[in-house]
Amino acid sequence: MGELRKPFLLLAMLAVVLAIAVELGAGLLTGGGDAGAALRDSAGALDVELGEVSGVTEPSGRGTSYLALVDAVAVWTTGLFCLSLLLSERVQGRVQGVATLVFAIVLILVSLVALLVAFVELSVMVSLFLAAPFGTLAYLALWGFFPVGEAALLLGLVLLLKLAWGGLLLAAQPRFAQNKGLVALVLTTLLCTVVLEFLHRLVPVILVSILDDIGALVFSVVALVWGVVLLVGSIPAIVKAVRVTGALADRS
Repeated sequence: MGELRKPFLLLAMLAVVLAIAVELGAGLLTGGGDAGAALRDSAGALDVELGEVSGVTEPSGRGTSYLALVDAVAVWTTGLFCLSLLLSERVQGRVQGVATLVFAIVLILVSLVALLVAFVELSVMVSLFLAAPFGTLAYLALWGFFPVGEAALLLGLVLLLKLAWGGLLLAAQPRFAQNKGLVALVLTTLLCTVVLEFLHRLVPVILVSILDDIGALVFSVVALVWGVVLLVGSIPAIVKAVRVTGALADRS
């Protein structure tokens, strides 16, 4: 396969870890701004009398943080490549299958819970928005003023880090490009990031939270699919490790 360039691989690991850290911290980095004035304007457009408004803030959204479900697979895969720098091929072969099985099960369970949470929240959003005028006002107070600009900055940073991750993996070992699973993973996580940014720009700001939650639902499903792929893929490695261990035991 050719020599693995260790510095590039370690930098790739750093890039994808930073990307997932930004995604997980999105809830703290976006939202929280005062949305009282915007709520009063919307109420006036609906011809609804509104009293004093206070404590109304922009939501942080779920879409960006749910990208971390998909990128957990990227971190795991890159981590396995890095593990080869520390362990022998025989030891890694025995450990990798079981570890991947455990990771896949955890990812599937977390994705299912996240999917349920996003679905319930989306149902509440749509129900309130359609229950005009007071339900719509309640929706606006909770989710109607999405911080599109702040989210765009974070998604731009995440996309840059993911591009760096893919480029550094290729620099570490050009033949990684022949790994169809890895290429599919890189394309999946890049596409998810671009799609979320597209959804944020697709509709007026009062509806962005709904599309952001739809994006979160999609990312949960994508992560669930990748979890199943990892689960199925780990089985042959476990079987092989068991057979090798059994053969060694018979010889002894």
